[in-house]
Amino acid sequence: MLRENGTETVSSDALSRAAGVKSPQLRKDLAYFGNFGTRGLGYNVEMLSGRINQVLGTTRLQPVILIGVGNLGSALLHYGGFNKEGFEIAAAFDHEPDRVRSTPLSVPVYSMDKMPEFIKAQSVKLAILAVPASGAQQVVNQLTSSGIQAILNFAPVVLEVPEQVVVNNVDLAVELENLSYFIR
Repeated sequence: MLRENGTETVSSDALSRAAGVKSPQLRKDLAYFGNFGTRGLGYNVEMLSGRINQVLGTTRLQPVILIGVGNLGSALLHYGGFNKEGFEIAAAFDHEPDRVRSTPLSVPVYSMDKMPEFIKAQSVKLAILAVPASGAQQVVNQLTSSGIQAILNFAPVVLEVPEQVVVNNVDLAVELENLSYFIR
């Protein structure tokens, strides 16, 4: 966001406030990535952004697949923020790939049986899961056996995955509960 706003330098104080950490801790953490801060001036935004992208592996668009092209999956496919952060939804998979959708999709939708082959051929390591809870574990088993290493899970269910696979759960109802607590 700093680059988009034309900001050339940023102080560790400003970064620490945005990150919710103390300024000395932020400087110490950033020092692990290299020495590109200037005492009294701050960090060159372009250099800092480039180094963080390099560390995170987002210097090129990283392919991601989406499974489940219902209402939520379709909405995620229309979200423009993934590319901005270095992720490209390369394909989507659904039990009904040819279903007529209310808005056209810019990503191809394939049948579920093509998923393992696509994952291996495109070296995909990340997946977004937007399927009903009842079928989520079965899909996750397919994903992990095909080489997926990280899953963003929108299905309201706890998934069992191999130890080396990371799952981030997004439960919209829980997020609303959190917000509800803070407005009381």
